[in-house]
Amino acid sequence: MTDRPSPFHYRRPTLRPAFIPCLALLLLTACHPETAMNQERAAAEADVAQGGRGLAKLNPSPRKAYELVLRLKDAPGDFAVVEGVAQYDVTNEDQCGHIEPATGTAARITSQEPVELRKVAEDEYRGTLYVDRMLDEDYYGRGICTWAFSGAGAMLKATGAEGETRFLTFVDAKPLTEGGAHTLYYPDAAYPRAALAANYPATGKADPADYVAELQGKLFTLSLSASEVTQ
Repeated sequence: MTDRPSPFHYRRPTLRPAFIPCLALLLLTACHPETAMNQERAAAEADVAQGGRGLAKLNPSPRKAYELVLRLKDAPGDFAVVEGVAQYDVTNEDQCGHIEPATGTAARITSQEPVELRKVAEDEYRGTLYVDRMLDEDYYGRGICTWAFSGAGAMLKATGAEGETRFLTFVDAKPLTEGGAHTLYYPDAAYPRAALAANYPATGKADPADYVAELQGKLFTLSLSASEVTQ
């Protein structure tokens, strides 16, 4: 697993085209499709700069499905909020992505799409993710943008109240799709809210020995795995 910021540390901003409606533009100049297109692209580029996917679209017919499984063990209480996410990154932004004017470099294009996790047992949740969820297409007039699934994760909160700890886990694509379970340990003391920090992002540790001695006997685990769904 690589050192990757959790996708739950932020939310991808919703793309809101920042163009003036044609009716209003008529007061100033003729409303041409090219004008609207340029303004839509400018809004998309701003969205990419904030971590969004810009003009990118979801694949209307994804086929490569995996069942994502989240298992809890020895949890100190219930979790009313259990959310899944799948992350996708463009692999060739140099050939297809928005170029930052200040640096001349291509902006990284990423997309984080929700994965519904359904409770199937007291300590188990399951959902379906598609590794081909994004649509490869020429979005910026510079070539086909090629997307790749880069990993999946989950976020849990005790009740969903403001200030509660966010228990986070994320697994990169390769170890996840190879079928192994990724298990992390979390301190009971952070549930439902960490004493010293509101909205604390608990990312867990792979080895319980990495916690101080007084916490090592009071830990619970989150395990994330996936298996390919055969058609």
